[in-house]
Amino acid sequence: MTQTDHSLGDVCFGQPKSCQPRVDIDNLGRHRAGMATNRTGHEETFRRLKDVRAKALEHYVLAQQFHAEQRELIRDLIKEGFSQAEIARELGVTRQAIQKMLT
Repeated sequence: MTQTDHSLGDVCFGQPKSCQPRVDIDNLGRHRAGMATNRTGHEETFRRLKDVRAKALEHYVLAQQFHAEQRELIRDLIKEGFSQAEIARELGVTRQAIQKMLT
């Protein structure tokens, strides 16, 4: 099957992604069209971009750890007899927010 059999542009309708064309020498050039290939003068920007990306990943990991700790603390309070509504009032959020925090 070819791309035109089951897709429109980059979208496959009800078909696996395998119906999309593979990137090869012929269509690679189209993906790179208009892209600057000369990095001269942009090294600092690329360095900053890499730094920002690394910081974002670090913050993501920390957020995951904090979420796990928060979830554990809420579960502990529930085991001690507190309701989700009571915890929500104490935190200044809705009961639904507490339910979300538990997932």
